[in-house]
Parts: sequence; structure tokens; C-alpha cells
Amino acid sequence: MTRASDTQDGPVVLSRDGLPGWLDPVVHAVETVRPTQLSRFLPPEDGAGRQSAVLVLFGEGRHGPELLLMERASSLRSHAGQPSFPGGALDPEDGDPAGDGPLRAALREAEEETGLDPSGVQLFGVLPRLYIPVSGFVVTPVLGWWRKPSPVGVVDPNETARVFTVPVADLTDPANRATTVHPSGHRGPAFLVESTLVWGFTAGIIDRLLHFAGWERPWDREKQVPLDWRA
Repeated sequence: MTRASDTQDGPVVLSRDGLPGWLDPVVHAVETVRPTQLSRFLPPEDGAGRQSAVLVLFGEGRHGPELLLMERASSLRSHAGQPSFPGGALDPEDGDPAGDGPLRAALREAEEETGLDPSGVQLFGVLPRLYIPVSGFVVTPVLGWWRKPSPVGVVDPNETARVFTVPVADLTDPANRATTVHPSGHRGPAFLVESTLVWGFTAGIIDRLLHFAGWERPWDREKQVPLDWRA
């Protein structure tokens, strides 16, 4: 696969060739999961919403399988200070939102936000598009395998506060799991990992992937963590 910035004229492909065996349950989940099993917030039927994509990137680190996350800058207008997958809105040069546009956007945004070298990423799946009502984004989660890891870090402090990886073992540890209650009353899964609280859309995707991949361990759903948990 070529660098995202070099793929404007050629297709960005999905491939499952040579994936590590431990990703097999994730591949199966991608093939079988339905939109309503991921979220109750689905794209508006009238086509409204801003098309966007995130990169759900699995790698293998010192502590086994891991996910790449970033913490958004506190000065951003939407989802400020929130841990998230790399990603953002589709640009016109990304191409067809119904085709490989989300694949290009996920790689391009990851490169812009984390310095990731997309040539080391093998994209292997796409989850159904979901909706974030608070920001009006229609999000396509694009799944990748970090086949050739590259150095990552903050590229633009105005957009990103930090870039980090989280071992899957920490995400499945019941001690790190909790439920957040938004001021609106909405309850959702959360993860207390890497000195931060992962919640909202990102936590929802991780929670569902762990569940449908069969990696989820029983955890106390009555354990609540406030969004201002540092206070």
C-alpha cells in the first residue's frame, strides 16, 4: 500500500492477506456485525450529516495487541480534550464517500494527526457508518493492521494533545472498565487507561469490537465514573 498522499489517483484497497491470527475474531466481527448492534445512533435517512472516517488501528507492542489512540486538543470546537481514534471529515480529494473515500480519509487524517506512515498500514475492514448527533458527523470506522509500525507523536498541538497506544489486555481488564453518565442522561461504556478516560463514540466502538470479537471479560456495569473524574 502506498502513502495516503500518493493515492489520490489510485484505489486504496482492503486486504486480509497475512493478518496475524489473533485478528481473526475481529475480521469475523466486521463481516457479521449489523449497524444496530453497534449503536442506536445511525446516519439520518435524508443523507444529512458530514461524512467522516476514523482509523481503528491494531498493532502489536511490548504488551501484545494494542490500539492507537490520540487525545484531542482542549481548544477544538468539537470533542475537545477527548481521547479518540485518528480521523476527521472527508475532503473532496479523498474521493467518493460511498467508495474508497473513507479509506483515504482515515489514512490521511492519521498521517496529519499522528505522523503515522500509511505505507505501513494494511486496511482490512470497514464497520457500518454511524452517527454522532452532537457534532453531526456520519462516521465510517476503518480497521487496519499496523504491519510496519512507524514513529508517531503530536504533529499539530492545536489539534492533538498527545498520541498513545493502549494494550488490548488493558481494555479487557474489568478493573479498567466503567459506565459514564452524560449530563443528558445517556449512559455509555468507558475505559480508564493510560491516565485518561476513554468514553463516548470511541469507547462505544472499542466496547462493541471487544464484545463481538469474543474478547470481552465480565465487568461491573454499575461502576460509574463521572466525566470530570479528575476533579
